[in-house]
Amino acid sequence: MGTFLLLMAQASAVGGELAASEGSHGFGINTNILDTNLINLAIIITVLLVFGRKVLGTTLQERREKIETAIKSAEQRLKDAQGALADQQQKLAQAQAEAEKIKQAGEQNAVKAREALLAQAAADIERMKETATADLNSERDKAIAQLRQRVVALALQKVEAELQTGIADDAQHTLVDRSIALLG
Repeated sequence: MGTFLLLMAQASAVGGELAASEGSHGFGINTNILDTNLINLAIIITVLLVFGRKVLGTTLQERREKIETAIKSAEQRLKDAQGALADQQQKLAQAQAEAEKIKQAGEQNAVKAREALLAQAAADIERMKETATADLNSERDKAIAQLRQRVVALALQKVEAELQTGIADDAQHTLVDRSIALLG
């Protein structure tokens, strides 16, 4: 404050000298302190500096605290977000590993199912072959039985025909001898 008053005094002195040298007409500096309200301005500036410093300091301090709080909050959110990102990346890695395991298990199950189906198909083919062979054998046996029946029927017809025409005595003796030989 003292420096300001000293400057004011020097400015008044210099202004007074200039005014005296130029005279009373024209442009010049008024060196009368009371006339120029320099004292009032000095008082207002002093009051502003004394009381304004507290208000301005308080306002700046509050602003600084708000900014620090905002920065700390942003840093905390950043840390939380980074932690959440790391957790999600870990979960993603686990999910990918699990998906790979499931894929491999699915491929193994597909191979096992394919082998089981092929084995079942081979067993079914073998069973069908056996069934076909059994069917063929039974059809062959039926055909043979039918042929035997037909042969027997034809033989009986021939015998009946010969019996009706009569058997010669020699043939009868031969037949009886054979029958006795077969029995004995």
